[in-house]
Amino acid sequence: QVQPVESGGGLVQAGGSLRLSCAASGLPFSSYAMGWFRRAPGKEREFVASISRSGDATYYANSVKGRFSISRDNAKNTLYLQMNSLKPEDTALYYCAKGRGVVIGATPAFYDIWGPGTQVTVSS
Repeated sequence: QVQPVESGGGLVQAGGSLRLSCAASGLPFSSYAMGWFRRAPGKEREFVASISRSGDATYYANSVKGRFSISRDNAKNTLYLQMNSLKPEDTALYYCAKGRGVVIGATPAFYDIWGPGTQVTVSS
């Protein structure tokens, strides 16, 4: 099964920035909402942000609102997550996911194809 592939993770100090990318070649990218989730060690998978097909509507978890920005380039079949003012509690494996439809949902049930994830580690 074709799946999206994340990149851009790494180790950064608190207060720093990272930009994650999600390449979705082979998927009908522009027809579906997309989302970012994360899983910290010992915790459940957590919603981060989602975006509509055209990119004109976005939705964020309260924990990242004002610090993270989701965007997409449909011509490049690529999803992005700009992360600023990073905190140690942002440390997690970050996943992108393709929506089942056009709804920009905040739970995993709204998404059906997941990438393997990229690790983000924020040191204090």
